[in-house]
Amino acid sequence: MTRTVVHLLRHGEVYNPAGILYGRLPGYRLSGTGQQQAKLVAEHLADHDVTHVVASPLERAQQTARPIADVHQLEVAVDDRLIEAENKFEGLRVAVGDGALRSPRHWPKLHNPFRPSWGEPYLVIAHRMLAAVHRARAAAAGHEAVCVSHQLPIWTLRRFLEGRRLWHDPRQRQCSLASLTSLVFADERLIRIAYAEPAGHTDPAVTGA
Repeated sequence: MTRTVVHLLRHGEVYNPAGILYGRLPGYRLSGTGQQQAKLVAEHLADHDVTHVVASPLERAQQTARPIADVHQLEVAVDDRLIEAENKFEGLRVAVGDGALRSPRHWPKLHNPFRPSWGEPYLVIAHRMLAAVHRARAAAAGHEAVCVSHQLPIWTLRRFLEGRRLWHDPRQRQCSLASLTSLVFADERLIRIAYAEPAGHTDPAVTGA
């Protein structure tokens, strides 16, 4: 039996003073706090047998991956399947009470919360993330891999693997900034899911986090 661990790491805090939903927009980088969070995760994983580091192509994920790769003297690979989910509210404020959701012109986008109608289907997210995980597992067979991604893709994949419905309340996500959702495999079979917050707990509902 070959034991392999694939760590799904959410990026650190992003500098987002306007509080918009930035999604896949370019130019959103880690804040000073986010950079410190990335260093804390790198320290947490320093004694782990990490042989493969891969990240979403977005800047915040690349920045979060770099300290881990440096500690283990690795290059950061890129897998587009780890990218943030598509969202029709990208570039807008979506906070309750003062955001885009107050405008009737946006309400038709909300007609189906189960798919969801405002963005990339949950099942599509789960499938692409699972494919990225298995590529990382194969690359690090017998060792550990780190995949740096984003809150919704990581949480959607976890719910999929646990056999839970994919639609959910975003306020209930267990996926803090710079958190690790670790998938333990025996050969190709998933045998355990673990969760850790090396940089501490953060509110999953904070826009721009």
